[in-house]
Amino acid sequence: MRVAVIGAGSWGTALAQVLGGKGCSVVLWAREDAVARAINESHHNPKYLTHATLSENVTCTTSSADALAGADAVVLACPSQYMRTTARMLAPDLGASVPVVICSKGVEAETGLLMTQVVVEEVGSPQRVAVLSGPTHAEEVIERQPSATVIASEDASTATLFQELFFTDRFRTYVSDDPTGVELCGAFKNVIAIAVGISYGMGFGDNTAALLITRGLAEMSRMVVACGGNALTCMGLAGAGDMVVTCMSRHSRNRRFGQDYVAEGKTLADFERDTHMVVEGAVACKTLETLSVRHSIELPLTDAVRQMTWGTGDLKTLARNLFTRPLTTEFYGLG
Repeated sequence: MRVAVIGAGSWGTALAQVLGGKGCSVVLWAREDAVARAINESHHNPKYLTHATLSENVTCTTSSADALAGADAVVLACPSQYMRTTARMLAPDLGASVPVVICSKGVEAETGLLMTQVVVEEVGSPQRVAVLSGPTHAEEVIERQPSATVIASEDASTATLFQELFFTDRFRTYVSDDPTGVELCGAFKNVIAIAVGISYGMGFGDNTAALLITRGLAEMSRMVVACGGNALTCMGLAGAGDMVVTCMSRHSRNRRFGQDYVAEGKTLADFERDTHMVVEGAVACKTLETLSVRHSIELPLTDAVRQMTWGTGDLKTLARNLFTRPLTTEFYGLG
């Protein structure tokens, strides 16, 4: 198969390598000429995962039309805040029936739409759109560390197509019919990872991290159910699996941002300048507010992370407020 991978960041590069290693002809789309030139000449991405030698089956271009020409499938790996403009850019050259899988995690700020909904608005044909999510740090995927992910679509054949496309002996794939749940899990886990990072940065221990992870799962579940998803999805790869790895791994940019930047009084701009990476959770903690208001869902951890991340609250005061909230049952709001 010929596959277009849109986005030459860490995740797009790792997924391109997975597909190239299977023998697919992969065209990676990058924004910068220097990135495309380096990948084509030296088989190395000069900005992300720079140690990895990419398959000769992976080429790179800055032309979206060239990337899509003859593509049998499209992988969208651009940051969520750029998803609409990217999908709009691709629409004129994207075949009407070409399947698309979204590998970014987030909610659109202005509308509260999930990434699948954004892409469908721009390119049509919801049956051909899927979402891929799970505990899969790019740094380990590109090294062929055993990993697994879930691929969800409202159309079973689309989910199965991408399941078979990505499956290798080191990259296991499962299917789901709950794209709403899978997407919301992917957005939430980044927010909670920031909270865990801040917690460690403030000197708290593993008990506190476990508290934040499990209460984050409860928060995630309330929102998933309110939006029509399946609460059980939160216990799977896209939920608990991705939550644990994102919160506990030092590969996690969201945890690093919380621990090394927010807890140290540094800003989001500092992190982006130092790493050239987007902190999805910093955006999600704002965009999830749109959904919480729309569905009247209480998200105390998400609210606290938003205030901590965007500099509108004192860390110690916000932490104390969380711990002194009124007592309640463990799984309130799910009945």
